[in-house]
Amino acid sequence: MRVRALCSTTRFGQFVGVGAVGAAVDNVVLVLVVEATVLGPVIAKVLSWELGIAVIFAINERWTFADYGKSGLRPLGKRFLRSNVVRLGGFLVTLAVLAVLVRRFAVWYVLANVVGIGVGFFVNYTCESLYTWQVHQK
Repeated sequence: MRVRALCSTTRFGQFVGVGAVGAAVDNVVLVLVVEATVLGPVIAKVLSWELGIAVIFAINERWTFADYGKSGLRPLGKRFLRSNVVRLGGFLVTLAVLAVLVRRFAVWYVLANVVGIGVGFFVNYTCESLYTWQVHQK
């Protein structure tokens, strides 16, 4: 049942589109923070990630997973918190890739971030679908 729920091409396509918007927000904020402050790319990534997550959550809530989850402020808040916890796994993957590519291989931090986001994407899709919006229970 869970695998079948993950295989929705429509939902996956929507998640990819929303993820592209979130990645754009993440990268713009990352560049702004790195270039306008003394913070390095790894610390700046923490700030850019949370803003990107908030944007992604809002769009996913209204579009990708609009038919899932209970309505009301409390269930919405629970989903937002769960989304942040769930996405922490994807974030740690993204951050690890960013750190390794920048520090060990001298890859430009924006490119390293994009690669990390791509790697963390599948962790996020699986966990968001199954745990935040619980698509397999509908």
